[in-house]
Parts: sequence; structure tokens; C-alpha cells
Amino acid sequence: MRIDRNRMGWACSLLALAYLTSALPAADDGPSPRNGSAAARRFPPVRYPPSRRSDHVDIYHGTKVPDPYRWLEAVDSAETRQWVQAQNKLTFGVLESIPEREAIRKRLTQLWNYERYGLARKRGGRYFYTHNNGLQNQSVLYVSEGLQGEPRLLLDPNTLSEDGTVALAAWVPSEDGKLVALGLAGAGSDWREWKVLDVDTGKLRKDHLKWVKFSSVSWLPDSSGFYYSRYDEPKAGEELTGVNYYQKLYFHRIGTPQSADRLVYQRRDHKEWGFGGHVTEDGDYLIIAVWRGTDPKNQLFYQPLEGEKVGETIELLAGFDAEYTFIGNDGPIFYVMTDRDAPRRRLVAIDVRRPDPKDWRDVIPQAAETLEGVAYVGGRFFASFLKDAHALVRMVSPAGKPLGELRLPGIGSVGGFTGRKKETETFYAFTGFTTPTTIYRFDIAGNQSEVFRRPKVEFDPSRFETKQVFYRSKDGTRVPMFLTYRKGLEWNGENPTILYGYGGFNISITPSFSVANLVWMEMGGVYAVANLRGGAEYGREWHEAGMLDKKQNVFDDFIAAAEWLIENRVTSSRRLAIRGGSNGGLLVGAVMTQRPELFGAALPAVGVMDMLRFHRFTIGWAWTSEYGSSDDPRQFKTLLKYSPLHNLKKGTRYPATMVTTADHDDRVVPGHSFKFAAALQYAQAGKAPVLIRIETRAGHGAGTPVSKRIAQAADMLAFLLVALDWKLPEDWKVISDCG
Repeated sequence: MRIDRNRMGWACSLLALAYLTSALPAADDGPSPRNGSAAARRFPPVRYPPSRRSDHVDIYHGTKVPDPYRWLEAVDSAETRQWVQAQNKLTFGVLESIPEREAIRKRLTQLWNYERYGLARKRGGRYFYTHNNGLQNQSVLYVSEGLQGEPRLLLDPNTLSEDGTVALAAWVPSEDGKLVALGLAGAGSDWREWKVLDVDTGKLRKDHLKWVKFSSVSWLPDSSGFYYSRYDEPKAGEELTGVNYYQKLYFHRIGTPQSADRLVYQRRDHKEWGFGGHVTEDGDYLIIAVWRGTDPKNQLFYQPLEGEKVGETIELLAGFDAEYTFIGNDGPIFYVMTDRDAPRRRLVAIDVRRPDPKDWRDVIPQAAETLEGVAYVGGRFFASFLKDAHALVRMVSPAGKPLGELRLPGIGSVGGFTGRKKETETFYAFTGFTTPTTIYRFDIAGNQSEVFRRPKVEFDPSRFETKQVFYRSKDGTRVPMFLTYRKGLEWNGENPTILYGYGGFNISITPSFSVANLVWMEMGGVYAVANLRGGAEYGREWHEAGMLDKKQNVFDDFIAAAEWLIENRVTSSRRLAIRGGSNGGLLVGAVMTQRPELFGAALPAVGVMDMLRFHRFTIGWAWTSEYGSSDDPRQFKTLLKYSPLHNLKKGTRYPATMVTTADHDDRVVPGHSFKFAAALQYAQAGKAPVLIRIETRAGHGAGTPVSKRIAQAADMLAFLLVALDWKLPEDWKVISDCG
């Protein structure tokens, strides 16, 4: 779940990429030959730990709603801790009984052991970037003097904790390249502690900021300080569960304590408003992006700057009537990406001296494709579009003159375009389902790209192929889906398949590389990604068609994707696993309760499972713009119809399920998954197991150590072998041994 696509992307992870789960077909099917096996594979019999059922009942608008596992919301109580230990003992006991698990873990480790680079940022003639040598739990921050300079280590977060759970979640160099602000996250929490590193000495300064969440920092041009947003210190014991309201924007001067930071902007009359402060490249303005929950509609204010002195706050774009993203400026001309009068977005030039919309100038008009992002580098705009959920990039001058299209290496995703307005180069990243993230340098003067850092992964991408198909949802809507698999795979209705989806919060799900998915495909599996409504693949209308009272469209899209895979003989119900995390965990939970017979396995990760109480914890209130709220009588009825927790029916045969969550998830608190797993174990009528895997010292996904990610992936893939009654292909051992 992320807070906002443009203004708060640092708060998102996906979502579920680090959280893996799985499941099994109806366990009482009779033995039959499957993929060469003499009899159906079985999990060992499971005996669930006791989960106390209380008589707790809530009354919503006159409707009584039992909540027998309310006690599991107290995640740190002695009873809950005992329950967690017992559930993990059961889950890991089952996983350890799977013979192939260790071989899968070894193959994952082998493939994961490749160099990975982050995008380079140039400041003061220095280049900053992150690097991972392969199996380091966290990537390391380096600097070089010039593009070809010898890399020098600045910070190795792996030294900050014994188990690798302290992550460098964000880093922002000062304009002169002499300082770097470091955002550190512990055990996967959304809370960040910010510190400042002296680049010349490699030592941390005394600056230390706490209780920062959903905020980056923005330096003044003279590097004397930066702007950031924070919440008040939470009450003791509520750090991971307390509701987050009243964010405030501050200025921190380097070398001073946080207690001396100057309050720049707050709104006591709007507890849900949050603020992102951004200093323009020329230092003349402080842009204040005002967000309210996860609704893409936002406001843009600004303050004239003269050093640290600020003028009055001017509400340039107020009223939360559309989405506005500040891209850059030429003096008083502000370039803003917006979906106002353009559901697929456009880039406009706004003269702040004449801000009336009738005076706006289109720089990049709305196109047939969806405009995803814009960067202003080297005197031109790099505009990233989505065409049927994969990337294309066009270049445009500030006057709106087309400057050509960037040639990309295939179907995939692109991001980055770091740099400043006067730079002559920029860096971007490209990735695809079988293309590890590659960093490119674009020479603006020469108008050409070159590989800057290409990782080498020990596999042959030519052995795989990606195909995009389109299918019709229940109401006739055309929905795209990517399928990736080993070349030559026969569509015979027997292929084990993972169907992944998200469908929410205006987030586009585009092609990306995953070692876990690669190993799955080596094992003979198909990896399918459905681009459901609720996302941003086709702009605002696509998003709005999958939110609030239209949320059922998302579930219908996902069910229709599963039916297409079965009807077209890619797979069958008993060989089909569904997977999703966060909002995607809700998706999996909803469809497995609506159509339990359709799937062989269900993998809900860090999901929003209690749709009646999600808004009562941490940042959950921010999702009411997407889901609605049980406090509203009409919305309560809608939520109750699909809430996974409340639609489990005792005596139903559900697919084998492995719920995953983490004890430090302070975005979707683990009580959601705890309650759902307990209720599902109680309701399950078949022999298919219901397990919950609870990661310790981890959060919603971002910053999860590599060692934990490998372990999670191995557990998922091993679970799927049994859940989908699958035997590894004969050549897999050769692949796993030789790459």
C-alpha cells in the first residue's frame, strides 16, 4: 500500500514483492498421475494451534458484526506472541518437510548473487549511487569524483545491525555534493531517522531527526539546511499501531538539534493533510505539495524564498480538484503535470503571475497513452508514457517541440532521468520480466544512450518469452495481461501458474525483474500479471473504475484473468495460484472467498483483510478515499460485502493458503493477517492446509534483507510444488547446477 504515487513514492514498496505465499488444491481429490508422479502430492496432516474465539460483537449502523479474534489486534500481548510462535512452528514444520526446499533455496541464492546498481545522482561534480555485490542484505552507498572516478564507500548499512534489518531507505546529497542526508529505517518500519554524512570525511555529523514518515528532504542551494515533514512523537507503546495525523513541515539547519527546527507550515484545521516540501532548482521558491490520504487529487502551494527567509504561503492550486505534480520551473513559469481536463495527464506551463487555468499552456498535451512521469533535465523534458502497461519515453522542449523518442531495449519499465536543468547527461533504469535492472547514461548533446551498469545474472534470457494478451472482464471491459514462461512451453492445461495482481491506489503494475519469478519459470511455471482496474495503466478513469463502490470490478477483473488462463489451457484450477501483497493481499483474500473453487493456491501477503477497521491503525485512515469507511452507512454495506475476514464461511473448502505478514509492519498492521488466518483455519472444511508465515524484525516489504527475501522465496516456491501437485522438470537440476 503506498501513500501517493507521485508525492510519496518513497513510502511504497510494493508491495508485496518481498512477501511470498502459497497454497494447495482440494486435498481430498483421489490419487491420479500428474506430471509424471504416480500419485498426488500431499502436505503432512496439520493440527492448528488453538485460536481463542471471543464473543466480541460490534454494531455498525444497527448491524451486529462478530469479531471473535479482536484480541489478535494486540500484536504485542503475551497471548498474541504465544499464538505467533505456535503458528510459525506449524508453518516452518510443514515447509521443512518438503524435500526440494533446500535445492530451491540454493538456486535462488545462486541467481540472487549478482551485482546491482542504483541510479546515479550528480551533485557538485560528484556521482552518488548505491551498489550491492549480490548477497549483501542492504545496498551500500558510494561516491566517485567524476564519472570514471574510483568509487569510495560512504555508508554500509549492513554494519548498522547484526541481522541486516537497518536499511538505507533514502539518501539525498546536498547541492554542492559535500553532505548527504540519510534516511534510515529499522526492521521494515515506515518511520525514518535522518542523519547527515560529511562526504569528505565519511563521518556522520551530529544532526539526528526522528519521527519522520512519508517524507523525503529537500536541500537549500547553499547546502545550509533542508526541509522535511514529520509527525509528533507517538505515545509510548503506540509507535507501530497509533494513528498518524497532523503532519508538519519543518526546516532543519545543519549543525542544530531537531528541537531547534523551524516550523514552516501546518494546518491544525485539517488533521489529515500532509506536506511535501521541495526547493526549486534556482532556490527562489519552496513548493508545498499538499496531500490528503491516498487520493491522487492534491494541492500545490508555494512560498517565495530568499535564503531561509520565506514569504507568505500562496495557494496556487487549491481545492483538491485534480492531480498536480510540480516538475520544474523557469523563473515564474511552473511546469506541472496534471490530470485536470486530461484523464491520461498532460504537462502544462503555469505563469504564477497569471495562474488562471485559461492562461495555462500545454507543453505536452494529453496523448493516447498514459503520461506516467516527467523529468526536466538538460533543457528538455523526458516524458514517460505507458502504452498498454509498458513503457515508452518521448523528449520535448519547454516550448512543446517534439525532440524524438528514446529507444528502449524491449517491453519493460523505465524510470529515473536524474539530473538538473543545466546538465548534459541523465541516467535512467530499464527492467523487464527477464531483464535485470540496467542503468543507462543518456548523452543529451549527442542524443544517445549507453549502458552505464549492466548486471550479469547467471541465466539465459533467450530461453524465456513474454506475451501480452487481452481478455474481457465480467462487464466486457478489455484488460491486458502479461504471460512469461520458458520458450516451447505447451499450453496443455497442466502448467503451474502464478497469477499476480494489485488493482488499486492509482498504481501501475509494469514489467519488472524478479529472481523468485525467474526460478519459478525455470521450474516450468507460468508467471501472469493482470493489469486490473484500480491501477493507473490507463489513467484516472481506469483508477476510478476500481475504487469505492466500484471495487468489485477489480475482483471481477482478476477472476476473469483466472478464467481466461483456464479456458485457454494455460493452466487449470488445481494448478493455479493467486498472489498479491498489501492492497493485492486484499485482492487475493476477496477473490478466494468469492470463488474458492477456482484456485489451487492462495498467497495473500500483508493484506488489508478487515475492511471495517483498517482506518483505525497508523496510516489506514488515508485509504478511506480509495475504499470508503465503515463509519459511513452506505459504504459500510459495500465494504462488508467483500471484506475477506467477514466473508469466510465455515464448512467451505478453501484452497491451500499461506498468509504472510511481518511483526513490524506499521502500514498494514499484522493484526489483519492474524485475524484472517485464525478465521480461515476455523472455517476450512477441506484438508488443504491454512498456514501463516510471520517474519520477525521486518515490515511491509521495503528494506527487507536479501537473506530474508531468499528464505521467503524458497518457502513460497517449495510450498507451491506441493500445493499445485507439481514435479520439477527433468532438466531443472541441470539448470540449478549450471545456470
